[in-house]
Amino acid sequence: MASEVIVVGAGLAGLSAAERLVSRGVRVLVLEAAEEPGGRVRTDEVDGFRLDRGFQVLAPAYPEVRNRVDVPALEPRRFTRGIRHIRRDGRVVRLADPRTDPAGIGELVRGGLPIPDAAALGLFTARDALLPGRHLTAAPDRSTRVDLARRGLSTRTVEELFRPFLSGVFLEDQLSTSSRFFHHVWRCFARAAPVLPRTGMAALPRQLATRLSPASIRYEQPVAEVSPGRIRLRDGATMRGRAVVVATDASAAGELLPGLRVPAWNAVTTFYHRARHSPVRGGTIVTDARRAVLNTTVLSDVAPSYSPDGSSLISTSVLGAVPDPHAVEPEVREHLARLFGSGTREWQWLATYPIPRALPAMPAPHPFRRRVRLRDGLYVCGDHRDTSSIQGALVSGRRAAEAVLADLDRGAHP
Repeated sequence: MASEVIVVGAGLAGLSAAERLVSRGVRVLVLEAAEEPGGRVRTDEVDGFRLDRGFQVLAPAYPEVRNRVDVPALEPRRFTRGIRHIRRDGRVVRLADPRTDPAGIGELVRGGLPIPDAAALGLFTARDALLPGRHLTAAPDRSTRVDLARRGLSTRTVEELFRPFLSGVFLEDQLSTSSRFFHHVWRCFARAAPVLPRTGMAALPRQLATRLSPASIRYEQPVAEVSPGRIRLRDGATMRGRAVVVATDASAAGELLPGLRVPAWNAVTTFYHRARHSPVRGGTIVTDARRAVLNTTVLSDVAPSYSPDGSSLISTSVLGAVPDPHAVEPEVREHLARLFGSGTREWQWLATYPIPRALPAMPAPHPFRRRVRLRDGLYVCGDHRDTSSIQGALVSGRRAAEAVLADLDRGAHP
């Protein structure tokens, strides 16, 4: 039986769209160029270690994750709440939610955070956590740097505390990212600690894919051309349906849809090392005001299943796509030795992932809802249509599916 809707791409957005359509009785075919689902959310196995393609976490407080994902089935392993932060003078402080960890604010103040800054931090954290999300979306959108200053944080606190941490979230270090997006992310971190699925981040797209029949997803099927209700594969074969949904990343979507606005990309490189013992206990994310690295964490302290033999798996990310990891890895290892105060010479370098297209840039002002319906029979979704996050990918897929359903209901044809 012919498919009514063809979805190009089995990343989170495409799977979200396909699941929504199938739940309404629509016949769907998903075409994926890779050999498995996930798009940028993938996990490799190297010598028994589970290596996500870039340091990624799942925020269970994201509304679309709560509504669409069976999080308990992923057997989530939680990070310790709060961030372990290394100041420029080498002192260690902990950035924590003052509502659930009042002692964390005391540590920050003793570590040099001015009391007015501590009060401002507590105030906007409580506001973000407690107010309905629509209030955050309705707020004026400006750069995160400007917004933090307007919230009462000093330049020193922004530079020494927030810039190092948020650079690892946004994958840009100027804090030019939308303040609306920042507050939505801050809200989710305040509401629940991030988690790792027991078998790696790829468990998330795999769960979504299992909700579709195996026959409805075809892998290693790169699409060369799309038009309303029609696609052409790279091998020349053509397929037709009542609608086509392009659910690739922004750059690939721009190639298939000339004239589509394609945002700039924020890039990152993640190094993975194996150590006999954990250099820091507690399953927390570590940031560094000296910014030689964005962040580092012992993943196996959070999810022991990431390591096959009880040794420690350390993930460390640096800003940008490193062109020659072999030249940079010794510097990363040397910096980690100073950061942890322990030797790293015996660490085993497992793999490095330079990711030039990690996150679509979101400079302020950023429209949270770009159009997903291009014309009758042709639609687009992905995190570049909403927000650069798992939340954004899932929402955009749902929005595209709802647009398709509305057109099918009114009998629209390409």
